[in-house]
Amino acid sequence: MSNGSSITHFLLLPFAHTRELQLWHFWLFLGISLAALLGNGLIITSTACDQHLHTPMYFFLLNLSLLDLGCILTTVPKSMANSLWDTRAISYTGCAAQLFFLLFFMSAEFYLLTVMSYDRYVAICKPLHYGTLLGSRACVQMAAAAWASGFIYALLHTANTFSLPLCRGNAVEQFFCEIPPILKLSCSHSYLREVGLLVISICVIFGCFMFIVVSYVQIFRAVLRMPSEQGRHKAFSTCLPHLAVLSLLVSTGSFAYLKPPSISSPSLDLVVSVLYSVVPPAVNPLIYSLRNQELKDAVRKLVTGCVSAAIHCLLSSGKGSQSR
Repeated sequence: MSNGSSITHFLLLPFAHTRELQLWHFWLFLGISLAALLGNGLIITSTACDQHLHTPMYFFLLNLSLLDLGCILTTVPKSMANSLWDTRAISYTGCAAQLFFLLFFMSAEFYLLTVMSYDRYVAICKPLHYGTLLGSRACVQMAAAAWASGFIYALLHTANTFSLPLCRGNAVEQFFCEIPPILKLSCSHSYLREVGLLVISICVIFGCFMFIVVSYVQIFRAVLRMPSEQGRHKAFSTCLPHLAVLSLLVSTGSFAYLKPPSISSPSLDLVVSVLYSVVPPAVNPLIYSLRNQELKDAVRKLVTGCVSAAIHCLLSSGKGSQSR
């Protein structure tokens, strides 16, 4: 294989080699996918339908749920299909598309979490200016900027990665297409362009991270100065879920990319990659709903309404069939 154009497909790293374990992997990922679809779907529907949740914080949460769904639907279905059909193959185009969408959704999610920290900062530290600084137009612009930044980030990295000549086989040491395993297949020093792009990206991410840290330092200082215990509890209940989601994403992603090569192994890489690409989209809805009474009430109202409508429909159809 002299270059990337001669590669028609890649071979992804399998989770298991025995049929029993492959099926266990399939059912496990199916359960995680359904949990992510149900949790994020409930948040999206509740936030869109409940007028009480038409606020900047829940608007950003709706966008976060959309990005979480995109993340898990980019990697998990292909991995499930490979385990079910006992194959490792993914097409060259499919690999490029998977890399693009994963980078798009994950980077946009990080930028959105940065915006959400600004939302919490303004809500707690500058409550009198909240309506002015975070009006409907400003919220849409910030969310659009997060999505657009993710798109540009993903496009640059995907185009650069797949422009490299690949001559070291087609086996990707990961269960989905990711930049580092693909760079290992390159036989050209031009991969340094991608390394340079990664360094610039790390600097941008570090800048966002520092913005989040500074925002939360100001938030905690403001919360601790609140005279009311109820006010402190309400402030913490809106901040801690965001902080937990951010910590989960940053800690697992940092460990995946910054762990020492001496402790790296295919098995460990698989576990870590699941922790940062599969687990967060599934648990984020749970984290946000645990301490948020407004969201729990909206979800309960939605589920109750759906169940009532289903029962009414069944009873109506039953009466209709009896009348015939």
